[in-house]
Amino acid sequence: MSPELVLINGRASAEVSALDRGLHFGDGLFETIGCVEGAPRFLELHLERLASGCARLGLASPESGALEAEVRRLARESPRSIIKVLLTRGAAVARGYAPTGAEQPTRITLRYAWPEEDPSFAHEGVRVRVARGRLGENPALAGIKHCNRLEQVLARAEWTDPTIAEALLYSSSGALISGTMSNVFLVRDGTLCTPRLDRCGVAGIMRRVVLAAAAQAGFAAEERTLGSGDLAAAEELFLTNALMGVRPVRELEGRALSVGAVTRAVQERLAPLLRGASRPSRERSDG
Repeated sequence: MSPELVLINGRASAEVSALDRGLHFGDGLFETIGCVEGAPRFLELHLERLASGCARLGLASPESGALEAEVRRLARESPRSIIKVLLTRGAAVARGYAPTGAEQPTRITLRYAWPEEDPSFAHEGVRVRVARGRLGENPALAGIKHCNRLEQVLARAEWTDPTIAEALLYSSSGALISGTMSNVFLVRDGTLCTPRLDRCGVAGIMRRVVLAAAAQAGFAAEERTLGSGDLAAAEELFLTNALMGVRPVRELEGRALSVGAVTRAVQERLAPLLRGASRPSRERSDG
């Protein structure tokens, strides 16, 4: 799917420097923002995560007010769209891995059309497999949405069956982490659990929203170190990301799963936010 529009540092263009460190090293971050009714969902949380990632990588953070205005302006031009923001350290001014501190960040903003999705995915659930590949553990990068996604590229190349929506990934030590493009939640003994992301993985915006919604609704919810035994014992399983919202899993590696009461309750609580019927402040969306 080609973008409708591409901006480089706020100007219409589709070209970046061949020396850009994002291209050479994956030296950057990105956010993918779902926009409905001409407005971005959970924009404050996306901007907050981007700023946090910049601090972790030592990147110059874009002025949040200007970036927010840019995203909102692009969102207003379409009733339903996806806006992707990439921020790199910019063109290298010297050869080698070490930044000099003189680089000027590159900001790439893209807008894509976002057709309505098949409602059966949210209602009936999707089929999921377990990836053969493992995620490397690196606490220095854990949680942030950096531009090096080669592990996810390799994992996604493991299957071509269009009826399988996602693959779950374990870390090199055997901890359940996430899907290739999603966070994972499971229900066991009435408790909603999601993997800890202190070793690797991306701390997704929808993951954060779900944890906050669970707390507000009085559900028991925990971040835990989870393994294959926890996955095998799961009574319910669902996936989240900023675009799909909450997507139940109806089949994992050939094992049928029910779309249970906890999953449905989370979907119901988040439905107005995902439709754009209500756009909460940070306090409401983040608990």
